[in-house]
Amino acid sequence: MNRAIVHIDMNTFFVSCERLTNSELNGIPLIIGGGERGVVASCSYEARRFGVRSAMPIQMALRLCPQAKVMKGDMELYSRLSHDVTEIIQEKAPVVEKASIDEFYLDITGMDRFYGSYKWTDELAQRITKETGLPLTFALSINKTVSKIGTGEGKQKQNLEIPEHLVQSFLNPLSVRKIPMVGDKTFQLLSRIGIRTIKTLSEMPAEALQRMIGQNGIELWKKANGIDNNPVEPYTERKSISTEHTFSQDTIDMDKLGRVILGMVEKLSYQLRSEQWLTSTVTVKIRYANFDTETKQCRVQYTSADHILTQTAMDLFGRLYQRRMRLRLIGVRFSGLVRGTYQIDLFNDTQEMLALYQAMDRMKNRYGFDAVMRCAGASFKPNTKDEILKRKK
Repeated sequence: MNRAIVHIDMNTFFVSCERLTNSELNGIPLIIGGGERGVVASCSYEARRFGVRSAMPIQMALRLCPQAKVMKGDMELYSRLSHDVTEIIQEKAPVVEKASIDEFYLDITGMDRFYGSYKWTDELAQRITKETGLPLTFALSINKTVSKIGTGEGKQKQNLEIPEHLVQSFLNPLSVRKIPMVGDKTFQLLSRIGIRTIKTLSEMPAEALQRMIGQNGIELWKKANGIDNNPVEPYTERKSISTEHTFSQDTIDMDKLGRVILGMVEKLSYQLRSEQWLTSTVTVKIRYANFDTETKQCRVQYTSADHILTQTAMDLFGRLYQRRMRLRLIGVRFSGLVRGTYQIDLFNDTQEMLALYQAMDRMKNRYGFDAVMRCAGASFKPNTKDEILKRKK
């Protein structure tokens, strides 16, 4: 039985959410992002016509489109509307994977036995738009890669269905940039040897691609030939992430306690960014030598940035630790999580801060978490039972 995989993309999701609450924003160039030194989190199609793109510095975006209206964004609104969309999809679809706050994969294999798969998906899409007011694009095909590429093309040609016998003819004329795993560096490497279309890439020997770019070369060749056996992973919303550290000897050393908190926050923040989460609530927990346990929490604007979460955790600890009794345990928890397609808080951080976090995370991903750390938290070594991030080999 051929698989039937749907990819749903909520069109310019942040912009659409803002326009739901303010109709005066309809039809104008709109940019969602931080201040003058921030970056673009999302932008309307009216702004894209001028060359504005996500992750572009706000200053550059305004040079391209000076008439654009810049808004900071409301992650609580976006999270709530994303939850509404998710509930509608989960009520109808047998298997749902929520890839991000505005992107979904559905496995509806076998649906055509009882009901046309495209007709079923189209009716689901109409229901989502009717009940939430949010526009979307979908594509239906035999796997996740082809469906995702189809959604990108469908934004110009409306919703698409790409049956198995048309997959290669659909992919062939497209730029290799359309393949999800192809970034700027890979595209430049392929371009230098004359590979610019998926057709040319699909006809290249897989072994040659492997020699050129490593194991990813085989995966790239498969995707160019419409091959992707990755399953749709059932979606479950994660509620929180946390870690605790139990001291070998009870301590009242404030400097040591501060370093432990910094180290734990840095590890948890890196996990947030790696898994593409943002947190809205920070909780600090302490346990005294007599086993009394206390916690304190506060809400923050959605973020995964160390410098914001570290300051919040330290402030909480300062307000929580009042008895000046030795501590045996300390813990940090991030909750109120939402998905995002970006790595840090684009609404508050500057272009320079964004570049710093991206550079640090690349080093951590390649060489392990301990490859680069802030000095204050570098001495923190979690207990084996508490460690939540294993060093990559």
